[in-house]
Amino acid sequence: MIVTLSAFILVFSVVVLVHELGHFLAARRSGVKVYEFSIGFPFSPKMAVLFKHRETEFTLRLLPLGGFVSFSQDENSESIDLFRTSRLNRARILAAGAVFNIWFAFLVFIPVFVLEQHLPLLGAIELSAKTVWSVISGTAAYLAGIFSGSGSMEGLVGPVGIAVVAGKAAAAGFLNLLYFTGMLSLSLGIMNLIPFPALDGGQLFMLLIETIRGKPLSLRAYQVANLAGIGLFLILTVFVTYRDIAGLLT
Repeated sequence: MIVTLSAFILVFSVVVLVHELGHFLAARRSGVKVYEFSIGFPFSPKMAVLFKHRETEFTLRLLPLGGFVSFSQDENSESIDLFRTSRLNRARILAAGAVFNIWFAFLVFIPVFVLEQHLPLLGAIELSAKTVWSVISGTAAYLAGIFSGSGSMEGLVGPVGIAVVAGKAAAAGFLNLLYFTGMLSLSLGIMNLIPFPALDGGQLFMLLIETIRGKPLSLRAYQVANLAGIGLFLILTVFVTYRDIAGLLT
């Protein structure tokens, strides 16, 4: 149990921090201020400021799960700087997290294939690229099946299911855990590009609507979409988690 929980926290945190690093670096490059880069769950209390660089505080939160970046000085205010930059810059910032996750997976797979399958470096790079593309295309086909009504949600796994797989990967050895980390990063990157409210893909879709309309959407519209998306996401998480636990008990 301890190994499973530790492996889950470690792998999930690394993958989320890679995602947030993408947003952070893209924002810095676009001239958008990032006021906090945190290790830990967003809504948990701030425990410490590790260091500060420019306007960004690098902080540690109480719950050591994942991380986030904040574009506002006040936790209760809107990310004004992000909305003031150009649409192209916003698109880059929003997409950067998923892009970093996908690239991270590609890089992680290479040493796994070199060490586990004894491939030469070029062979491992080629297999890594094929693996990434296979997962992307397979996920796209799976989601298309769900939204068209021809597929099922049986393949969806919640936090409990991920924790169980992480524990099994850790028990099987470092290379297995590393491969699982790459797969989780790749999955997170792909899922975040889905045009679902509260996800980066949903934000990109709203940005596309702004571009077509030729004028920005109100902050209220973003708030409503995000709240609706978070609500739907929580309902889906509860459903999948219940199914994961039921599966473990049977």
